[in-house]
Amino acid sequence: MLAIFLKTLPFFGLIGLGWAAGRLRVFPEEATTWLTRFVFYFALSAMLFRFAATLSLAELFDPAFVAAYLTGSGLLWGLVFCIGRARGEPLAPAAMEAHAAVSGNTGFLGVPMLVVLLGAAAAGPVLMVLTVDMIVFSSLITLIVAAVRQGRVSPALAGALAKGLARNPMIMSMAAGLAWSAADLPMPAPADEFLTLLGAAATPGALFAIGASLAARRGAERPGPAIWLSAAKLALHPLAVGVAAWAFAVDPFAAGVMVAAAALPVAGNVYILASHFRLAERRVSAAILISTAASILTLPAVIAHLGP
Repeated sequence: MLAIFLKTLPFFGLIGLGWAAGRLRVFPEEATTWLTRFVFYFALSAMLFRFAATLSLAELFDPAFVAAYLTGSGLLWGLVFCIGRARGEPLAPAAMEAHAAVSGNTGFLGVPMLVVLLGAAAAGPVLMVLTVDMIVFSSLITLIVAAVRQGRVSPALAGALAKGLARNPMIMSMAAGLAWSAADLPMPAPADEFLTLLGAAATPGALFAIGASLAARRGAERPGPAIWLSAAKLALHPLAVGVAAWAFAVDPFAAGVMVAAAALPVAGNVYILASHFRLAERRVSAAILISTAASILTLPAVIAHLGP
């Protein structure tokens, strides 16, 4: 485990550097916003396009993998939701807690870290996890909140969801990369070098932005729910998808990548949704902070137990 910990330490070191810069006001919140946009719209999109352009749809989409990830994540989603309701939470906040428990920081942390640690073959499974999280679980929480507040789910909402996915640069860059691969087009050397150069900015930029954004987080009034959500994300989520991967006989390497992705801390975009819907904002913010800090130890432990 020590060897894995030492390999992950530079990644978390970049997060810590961003956090320190944010706390010292060397890097203000406005700068964090613009850095995040650069990574989201340009650097990370270039990285995802280049990864997807080297894959085929068959390599990316494995029905058993998708079924296992959906089953494990769905069961945990239901457990966290039921516990939230048992604590007296209204339906929408309980659903937001469940969403936090299954939504990892796959785009900004998982893609750059796991591909480096587990090899280029991890790109396909990581991208599949990212796609399922964005299409299935982000849409699910939006539909639930709309149904609770409006009493129904309108066709206009479904159209808005589809439009939102079509405007998501991560989804579109992966789709464009797969289309490039399906057309069997050669990648011109200048284009490949351009994508490599731009994509290389994704890892340090994303990790620094994560840390800087954490510097502005505020704790929950009661830390208990945030600690519970962090434990569910870091421990129960990888356990649930691991058991599901075994039940669905997922390829061992792909299953390992799925478990590692599930062990990632709560995603920053969960707070964006919580803030947008005004649901459990401080609880989610604290869970992001706690789970990210704790994952310095838990993530290497999970990866170390995946194999030699």
